[in-house]
Amino acid sequence: MCVTHQSLRASAYQWFHTVDTDRSGFINLKELKQALVNSNWSAFNDETCLMMINMFDKSRSGRMDLFSFSALWEFMQRWRALFQQYDRDRSGCISGTELQQALAQMGYNLSPQFSQTLVQRYTLQGGRPGIQLDRFIQVCTQLQTMTQVFREKDTSMTGNIRLNYEDFLSGAVTRLM
Repeated sequence: MCVTHQSLRASAYQWFHTVDTDRSGFINLKELKQALVNSNWSAFNDETCLMMINMFDKSRSGRMDLFSFSALWEFMQRWRALFQQYDRDRSGCISGTELQQALAQMGYNLSPQFSQTLVQRYTLQGGRPGIQLDRFIQVCTQLQTMTQVFREKDTSMTGNIRLNYEDFLSGAVTRLM
């Protein structure tokens, strides 16, 4: 296990220095977007890249140092592995059925209709139906975040909460934006 963790850190270190094209010692949105690609070699979308920078940028400067980038690197490896596990047809996209199975493995008991709605919402316009890796990460991370907000309010763990609209917006804004 230690060897694997060390090799992950070495890979993250090498990738950081490759991605840091301006040699500032930090990765910004532009550099991250240029470095991350989907299986069809398309760049990751701005929303997902910005979301990941916001998740790992502890200084709130809009950029990541090597330490933050290493955490992002490990995060990306886990999401990529899960994506590849459920992209059974190797199309580079997750279908509604594949997304449903991935979410079930993650512990979400959501309807097939909801999974299909997510796929329709996050499929690229004019592209093949399905969610690419960048949008898969975005969907799953947002789902985790919203679940965390829900659980904080569901203190009796009934699966039901009562909150007003502003409380809902506050939870969403502070976690997703």
